[in-house]
Amino acid sequence: MENLADYKEIVEVIKDSGGDLFKRCFQCGLCDTVCPWNRVRDFSMRGIVRQATFGMTDIESEDIWRCTTCGRCPQQCPRDVRQIESGVALRRIATEYGVFPTAVKPIRTISGSLIGEGNPLSEERKNRANWAEGLKVKTFAEEMEVLYFPGCYLSYDPRLKKVARATAEVLQAAEVDFGILGSKENCCGEAIRKTGDEELFTRLARENIKTFIDNGVKKILVSSPHCYHTFKSEYPEFMVNFEVVHIAEYIFDLIQEGRLELKDEFAKKVTYHDPCYLGRHNGIYDQPREVLQAAPGLELVEMPDHLERSLCCGGGGGRIWMETPKGERFSDLRLEQATEMKAEVLATACPYCIANFEDSKLSLDEDQALEIKDITEIVRDALKGSEAA
Repeated sequence: MENLADYKEIVEVIKDSGGDLFKRCFQCGLCDTVCPWNRVRDFSMRGIVRQATFGMTDIESEDIWRCTTCGRCPQQCPRDVRQIESGVALRRIATEYGVFPTAVKPIRTISGSLIGEGNPLSEERKNRANWAEGLKVKTFAEEMEVLYFPGCYLSYDPRLKKVARATAEVLQAAEVDFGILGSKENCCGEAIRKTGDEELFTRLARENIKTFIDNGVKKILVSSPHCYHTFKSEYPEFMVNFEVVHIAEYIFDLIQEGRLELKDEFAKKVTYHDPCYLGRHNGIYDQPREVLQAAPGLELVEMPDHLERSLCCGGGGGRIWMETPKGERFSDLRLEQATEMKAEVLATACPYCIANFEDSKLSLDEDQALEIKDITEIVRDALKGSEAA
């Protein structure tokens, strides 16, 4: 263990990071049977837990970085081992000692971008609101109904900017009084925390919290399930509580309240992918499907792995920033499932899922036409008709 501290010290760090959780493990292997990694390669979460129990001896292994924190194994565990917390604890040790395998090294660049510009994409902070050009989106003020927090990928990524714009158009169609904070925003910090960098997460969270409080924010609307989870379940660790709503929930409420009516046909066969951090982690399954079924002409079909058993896209746990070789991408498997259903559209509600699916789409044959769309894009198209599709 070159460049690491004394073995006994590492064992104490593991213990302080939640080693008592590891000791609960029965070694039953149920976590391995449901882990999506075992669809593409040999991988054992049980093995990682076992190593952690007796002291991690190979901290340079890529295996501790494979977990996407998808939430499948905690569902099955009879002993509440909390595999996600266990894995992140080991990553914290690796981060503390600066031990990163080759596939994980991009995280160092990501960290620098988060510190300098508040986003992981090495984009300038001053351009964070450029996605809204020409849409007459206002700067958030305290008296407004809700703050729309698009997140990093919807603010900068060329493909995902379209989702942010669709969201703004849907909100405007429903006459929602909303605003954005633009360059005042930081990354929510969820993914960097899952890679083990607790210090940087704390820094980002505190800066966001100060910004929200200084601007009178009480209700936050998000497009990313990762932002949703962090604002709702992790920011309260800092003694604050904001009302947090995901866009799928919000559109569902707008439809139910009669503020938004989908009149134009979206006559396509659609299958919906449950994002891990919207579904398994936060129990939001019905509202996205209700929104899709509100679009006239839309035919909704389910893939084999859906609801609680949804197949992870592979982007969680910081994996969105790590290299995954061809043949090991969960997103490839997901597109295979969608095409087997003869779906014309694969819909989801998460920027990581869309990014991964768009990459996997490049490997499809020309005769396998499949659109990747966020729910808000489908709603926007159903509002505007075929010209917007």
